[in-house]
Amino acid sequence: MMRKAKAGLAGLKTRLYVAIALLVPATLGAQYGTTGGEWRTWGGDLGVTRYAPLDQIHAGNFSTLEVAWRFRTENLGSRPDFNLQTTPLMINGVLYATAGEHRNAVALNAVSGELLWMHRLEEGRRAQLSSRRLSGRGVGYWTDGKGDERIFYVTIGYQLVGLDAKTGHPLQDFGVNGVVDLKKDADQELDPVEGEIAWNGAPVVAKNVVLVGAAHRAGTAPRSRRNAKGYIRAYDARTGKRLWIFHTIPTPGEFGNDTWLEQSWEYTGNTGVWTQMTVDEQLGIAYLPVEIPTGDYFGGHRPGNNLFGESLVAVDLETGKRIWHYQFVHHPIWDYDIPCAPILVDLTVGGRKIAAIAQPTKQGFVFVFDRKTGAPVWPIEERPVEKGTLPREWYSPTQPFPTRPPPFERQGFLAEYAIDFTPELKAEALATIAKYKIGPIYTPPIARGEGGKAGLLFIPNGANWPGGSFDPETGMLYVYSHTLLRVLSMVNDPKRSDMAYISAGGGSEDGGGGGLAVQGLPLVRPPWGRITAIDLNKGEIAWQIAHGETPDAVKNHPALKGLTIPRTGRPGGAGGSSGGIGTLVTKTLVISGEGGTVNLPDGQRGAMLRAYDKRTGAEVGAVAMPGAQTGSPMTYMLGGKQYIVVAASSSIRPGELIAYKLP
Repeated sequence: MMRKAKAGLAGLKTRLYVAIALLVPATLGAQYGTTGGEWRTWGGDLGVTRYAPLDQIHAGNFSTLEVAWRFRTENLGSRPDFNLQTTPLMINGVLYATAGEHRNAVALNAVSGELLWMHRLEEGRRAQLSSRRLSGRGVGYWTDGKGDERIFYVTIGYQLVGLDAKTGHPLQDFGVNGVVDLKKDADQELDPVEGEIAWNGAPVVAKNVVLVGAAHRAGTAPRSRRNAKGYIRAYDARTGKRLWIFHTIPTPGEFGNDTWLEQSWEYTGNTGVWTQMTVDEQLGIAYLPVEIPTGDYFGGHRPGNNLFGESLVAVDLETGKRIWHYQFVHHPIWDYDIPCAPILVDLTVGGRKIAAIAQPTKQGFVFVFDRKTGAPVWPIEERPVEKGTLPREWYSPTQPFPTRPPPFERQGFLAEYAIDFTPELKAEALATIAKYKIGPIYTPPIARGEGGKAGLLFIPNGANWPGGSFDPETGMLYVYSHTLLRVLSMVNDPKRSDMAYISAGGGSEDGGGGGLAVQGLPLVRPPWGRITAIDLNKGEIAWQIAHGETPDAVKNHPALKGLTIPRTGRPGGAGGSSGGIGTLVTKTLVISGEGGTVNLPDGQRGAMLRAYDKRTGAEVGAVAMPGAQTGSPMTYMLGGKQYIVVAASSSIRPGELIAYKLP
């Protein structure tokens, strides 16, 4: 289905910034931020720096920002979307995004927010049964530079759609009437309707190649040790022909197959790229951040190190051939799958210039490599870790620990993490913690009741899918993270799964550990949301701040009456979900919205879009949003004005795109 709104595209004037952008070769700027005032890929550039060298909006005027336009999404379907995660592109004066319960592709006038065209593919039951039903994180853009402009997006039912960027009409020379069925030509049998594979991501378009990832249902308690495999594919941007496929679970004869003992490669699934990918066009390398195999917390049916699970894999952009890889967790059993795209970073370390790549992880580590060879920039040590006790499980004796930079988030769970506003609250927290097994990072999951403990208590998240942003002028990486809790209580439950063990639940991602609260307060001490600035030239943390206003339930808690509580920060996402928050870097600012909502000074419910001095972390301005930030912010320059656009939504507020500009 495609609807055409007013023919606004014809009336849009070519702007100076657009003209400049067209003069910049496509092979330049892969890691140097946006060019020409535009935002041409999901991460701003193919290096996913999320950096825009704009400074019309700065510390002196940020708080005066006004709403330029709002694009509401509730009318794009029969039900509102309360978790809009899209990051729009802006090219030639037009914004392109995905939105709505059906994951429509939309084009908007970048000055007014007026809808120019909309497209969606009606998939019926195939979409209804999808394992990834959100409105999507965005689209990809391609042009031949001669007038052929194309938009690509992946539907809820896992089909790649190619559209004419000017009209929204399906491309008749791409796939079949503009559609490539991603459940076909996948080197495995996938049911076209019920096959458990989908993707929320934005296609990555580099040169004439369209990269598509793969995702599955959450693997906390998989129904079976057998599942669809998350192979990664590339397609020709002109024809839709499959160019290559990378087997993230190697087949016999392929590198890494011997890390899957007992023929477990044959039936194990998942191991896709559920997040975004990164490309260095100059080197002709695509970087694939691969997730965990089936299942998240038990790997006894897949003994061995399990390449390429939880690995960064560098492949040839044109052929898909592996160039190098690094596995961050051997035999993954903590759901530490790589959550975000790695970032291309040019560094000077000890006087040596290095074309590098930085990968933030859920563990709270940032691993940094030479992006050509995969050689670590700083030593990575294989350190012994505890061996677990679950029957049948296979344990790696060591795990990799980067020596630089230090972790940006708390890891594992230690008693010192307990809430400590008052001695009474701390004592109560320690009494609760005593019911669980705790320990440093890579402490293994336990069976429910083992040693009289209810399960393993740990912090599961550092970075999440929004990833970080990088300032190429200073070598500074900015990462948002939030301190969440999860309880792993492993059980054998043949009614739910044919696996020997699955997680019984009892944990959550709300900052309270599934009800593990102390008089209604989170069990772990704040900050619960933070932004960390990491100097990648030195491998050191430059500053760290609490991001997000203190929740109302904490401000007004009777046990804290009379106490001065510094800003605590808040978990990211709609309603404090595990989604995380993205950052945007400009010439002078780090910009990020809050997760969750609070009562604002004007009495309305909402959140703040905050700006920080990127050198010091000092807050320099803020403006109100009607909902939490749920999609990473982007910025562009058009008609002499700088805009900041962010997706906002909440558990009670349908998603919308909001554009801000100066008065």
